[in-house]
Amino acid sequence: MDPSLTQQHNHRCSLLSESLLKRSATEPLIVLGCIRAIVLCERTHRSKPRHSTADVTATMAQGELLGRQSSCVWHNGSWKGPDIFEPDPGARRSRYCIYQLVSACLVASGIFVMLTYTLLFVSGFSAVSGGVLNEASSSSVPQYFQTTPEIYAGPTPTGVPAFLAETNPAPFPSTSYIPNAPLETQVPIAGNINNSNIYQLHGQLSHYFPNPDGFGVNEFSLPKDCNISFLYMLSRHGARYPTSDSGAAMLAAKLKNASSTLNATGDLAFLNTWNYKLGANILVPVGKQELFDSGVLHQYMYGHLYPNNGTKIVARSTTEDRMTQSAEYFLAGFFGLDWPQNATLELIIEENGFNNSLAGRHQCPNAKSAVSTGGKNASAAWQAVYLKNATARIAKQISGYNWTLTDTYNAQSMCAYETVALGYSAFCGLFTYEEWLGYEYSVDLSFSGNNAFQSPTGRAVGIGWQQELLARLQHHYITGPDGNVNYTLDGMPSTFPLDQTLNFDFSHDTNIMSILTALGFTQFNATLPTDHIPMHDLVVSHLEPFGARLDIEVINAPRPVNASRTSGGADAYTSGNATQYIHFILNQRTLPMGRSFSECGSRTDGWCELSTFIKVQSTMFNESQYEYACFGNYSSVPYGTLTNGVPQAES
Repeated sequence: MDPSLTQQHNHRCSLLSESLLKRSATEPLIVLGCIRAIVLCERTHRSKPRHSTADVTATMAQGELLGRQSSCVWHNGSWKGPDIFEPDPGARRSRYCIYQLVSACLVASGIFVMLTYTLLFVSGFSAVSGGVLNEASSSSVPQYFQTTPEIYAGPTPTGVPAFLAETNPAPFPSTSYIPNAPLETQVPIAGNINNSNIYQLHGQLSHYFPNPDGFGVNEFSLPKDCNISFLYMLSRHGARYPTSDSGAAMLAAKLKNASSTLNATGDLAFLNTWNYKLGANILVPVGKQELFDSGVLHQYMYGHLYPNNGTKIVARSTTEDRMTQSAEYFLAGFFGLDWPQNATLELIIEENGFNNSLAGRHQCPNAKSAVSTGGKNASAAWQAVYLKNATARIAKQISGYNWTLTDTYNAQSMCAYETVALGYSAFCGLFTYEEWLGYEYSVDLSFSGNNAFQSPTGRAVGIGWQQELLARLQHHYITGPDGNVNYTLDGMPSTFPLDQTLNFDFSHDTNIMSILTALGFTQFNATLPTDHIPMHDLVVSHLEPFGARLDIEVINAPRPVNASRTSGGADAYTSGNATQYIHFILNQRTLPMGRSFSECGSRTDGWCELSTFIKVQSTMFNESQYEYACFGNYSSVPYGTLTNGVPQAES
């Protein structure tokens, strides 16, 4: 073939192909690109001269081009369209060519539209960046900006999921170091002779850290031939801004109102130019990190439990923004940014009048009334003791403003909130180490009297989730009103699957405290004094920091595990038949079942036989007195009067 004709052939192929590809890639729908190609085709056809003696050479060349059209129109051979180079035998052939091309383009565009909207739907659910949906991949996005679906991803084989909870040989002693963290925690604190971390004394406002002291038992590796068959995780949301009615917000409003007269000196001089910069209610950046990191940790610990047959799990959270985002960040950490391919997130309405075991107080009016404020009263009494000197000290450094005891306490809360939101707070250095210990204890008193065994609604608020745990362990639905359970959702396999080996729920700090109370963990049942700090187990900093997590494992053993074992070796077994155990882990430390349930026995590993645990839990609903505790007409009593998380019997 003449080289010039070959060049002409290649040039025309290139022009048509590039026109189709480029224009279809930059228009909202691929059909626009097809239409442009049709127009070009038609123009090419009409521009060809009729056969004549002078055009014999051109006609012969055109015939040769016909023979090579398959190498030029669609090189992959997947579409056998009309011959756009064929000499025109008549109008009918031309129209037939165009009709074929139109049909092919319409079919292609229909498939493209369906794929586009499918990708938009999936990407809308998978967005996890600060509440802003990620831009979905579409035909208007150049391929170098396209992340979904992946292009030229290369080989992507995965490995076996991790199962560190089974394979970790032992806990190892830790070393002291300064972590690479976004929060400034090196603020000098008066009286902190041991260089302790005051930021782990902020009660429920503490940035997440594993429980440093444990709950009275050692940690053991899993004995050989044991396996974990089930996990139920209950997680608190991540670090957040203060609620709109919090003490920190009230202090900020009071300082703003006095800004024209306020004059601060000494350690308080920063108040002269200080401005309140916090939002309300939603997650702060480190709160998102806490849940993402928790998801990664749980993937390493329990990734092997995820079903590999393509079945999605159902995770549950509430409709509150920080609750929804906490779940999304966790799932992104566990599965990756494409987590909607692996999990469906169920959001239960969090509002007054709606049954929701993840936010039980909304269906328990007495939990938000004066009858459940014993903890608040006890905390206030303690604040008057431990903050007396601090209030006097700070008041001397400010004029034009009436600094009160309440302001002092709210300033401590401001330290905690500003630290997790902004990375640093000047309020933190205003207090001594002893005063920070006092702050931590004030939170313990509050939780004890408002949400735990010293509260009349302590058990009732958490009893719904306790019932759901039993239902999952016994593989049955909840089909009738049981406390604050949403039995409509808990009665359907699509929203309460019974065969999941991996279960993730997301809740609030006070709700988790009430769940521990409803389960009957009496090791946290102690009436705490309001004039000094005793040794005690209910330390909220260790129980409910931001991002707290309770992991419940079901363990299958081929034989009974020795209750007095000292290791995870072969000598961990005694003679007998296969046995199932349940293991509670709160903030990465074992909760010893025997300390709260004598039926479980005194075990060095803190486990309890599953059948024994279920039997113990079978009486807890009646013990909670849900209806009377939440809706009954009874009087409030002073803190310390109640000791079982239920109302006092009326005489």
